Amino acid sequence: MYFLKSLSNEVKSAQLLFNRLSKTKQLVSGALFASLAALFQSAGGLLPGIGIFISPLSTAPILFCFILSLPLGFLTYTLTNLLLLIIQPSELIIFPFTTGILGMGIGAAFYIFNKRLYIVISGATLLTVGIITLLYGFKFPVLGPAIPNNFSLSTTGLIFVFTFLYSWIWVELSLAYFKKLKTFIS
Repeated sequence: MYFLKSLSNEVKSAQLLFNRLSKTKQLVSGALFASLAALFQSAGGLLPGIGIFISPLSTAPILFCFILSLPLGFLTYTLTNLLLLIIQPSELIIFPFTTGILGMGIGAAFYIFNKRLYIVISGATLLTVGIITLLYGFKFPVLGPAIPNNFSLSTTGLIFVFTFLYSWIWVELSLAYFKKLKTFIS
């Protein structure tokens, strides 16, 4: 089955290549990724209209940092949150629970699991928990006014189905990126 096939070595070779870099280059890379994630996430507030299509891209820098190195991923995630506190504080409630946690879940799952299905489920589960926390815990209408703030099992199920598909897209995009990266480096 497609989801249960083992992943190829593109991710592992990128991790080995990244670990050969000096600690300074790794930290600078993390800082650049954090600034990209903060700019992408703040685009929703800074550029009304088109910014809503740019802000989901803030998952990518966090995801790639977590894939390359777990400590660097945590550092990048934390630094992005601090940058958002300065640049666009209104996005600080959304990023840690949605796009940031998705990047964290998928990226860390690449370290732990070797099968697509487990990686997709990890990202989908964390994103679902983040959305549910915002929606039901903080009563923040992250999905818009059409979704009620009262707990509903059917709404939670629909959220998981959506996050599963969304996580699957991010896993496939990141694998395609690492395949291109391998051909570029080789």
